[in-house]
Amino acid sequence: MKALILVGGFGTRLRPLTLSVPKPLVDFANKPMILHQIEALKAIGVNEVVLAINYRPEVMLNFLKEFEAKLGIKITCSRETEPLGTAGPLALARDTLIDDSGEPFFVLNSDVISEYPLKEMIEFHKAHGGEASIMVTKVDEPSKYGVVVMEETTGQVEKFVEKPKLFVDNKINAGIYLLNPSVLDRIELRPTSIEKEVFPSIAAEKKLYAMVLPGFWMDIGQPRDYISGLRLYLDSLRKKNSSKLESGPHILGNVIVDETAKIGEECLIGPDVAIGPGCIVESGVRLSRCTIMRGVRIKKHACISSSIIGWHSTVGQWARVENMTILGEDVHVCDEIYSNGGVVLPHKEIKSSILNPEIVM
Repeated sequence: MKALILVGGFGTRLRPLTLSVPKPLVDFANKPMILHQIEALKAIGVNEVVLAINYRPEVMLNFLKEFEAKLGIKITCSRETEPLGTAGPLALARDTLIDDSGEPFFVLNSDVISEYPLKEMIEFHKAHGGEASIMVTKVDEPSKYGVVVMEETTGQVEKFVEKPKLFVDNKINAGIYLLNPSVLDRIELRPTSIEKEVFPSIAAEKKLYAMVLPGFWMDIGQPRDYISGLRLYLDSLRKKNSSKLESGPHILGNVIVDETAKIGEECLIGPDVAIGPGCIVESGVRLSRCTIMRGVRIKKHACISSSIIGWHSTVGQWARVENMTILGEDVHVCDEIYSNGGVVLPHKEIKSSILNPEIVM
């Protein structure tokens, strides 16, 4: 089987982290976002992954070479010279996706984090005999999204309603698809949307089916959702009694810590924290609802909550960092500084407090 991951462009919503690496390589729960997907695909027998990309493909490929060998999966790039939307990339990669087997192929949106029940999706797809399957997830506020209206028992999709004013349903497209090769005959090589153009035409022929995603789902393409997504991901590890979760007197709730990180005395860490490789957390530090990326140093008695600390940054003694503060790569927050929602570009030193959310260039 094959799979295509829609990587797309610049990742502007996750700046300043995406100023250092393409968005799919930003760490989530101590490994690059895209690796969560590639590992899930490999686990159900996918042997080739195509990345549809229009921004810095060489960085992506160089990085993924080591994982290609480690996971035993072929990873190639399909390079867009202009943005082709969510369907155009399938037409561009057509020759790679189609082979003699006639097997369906997966398409995933690279921002989505979930439990990836891909094996169940294959069984669902084969059972209904249609042309395409999509995953849907239930949300509390469907008016913010495009809603999928489906027949409950069979899963047959009736129609799509974009950002409905009145309640029609609470299921939205979760960005995970399984498509027969014949779907490629419906897509022209031009900028085009799979959600707005391709799927409605398949639904009109009653050949599109939706499967409700069990477990959690989150589009982690922006900081607030990234922090929420980490909570949901760690919660799912807890439900599976995963050995990846830390325990101990200094741990509160769900926390993952890379084995190479060092944590000092009398810290209180959690809930919902990820601490990456090579990090040094000095004594008396308080961390909650945050991601601390590779090579970061948190000095004594610093307090960090609801924030993302980028690679190789430093947070000074008694500093307080909170309210969606995002530090880019190699940012140094001096001792006793307060950051309330500061978004700081890479390679900066912060010598005075950031009292209100602002971007520090």
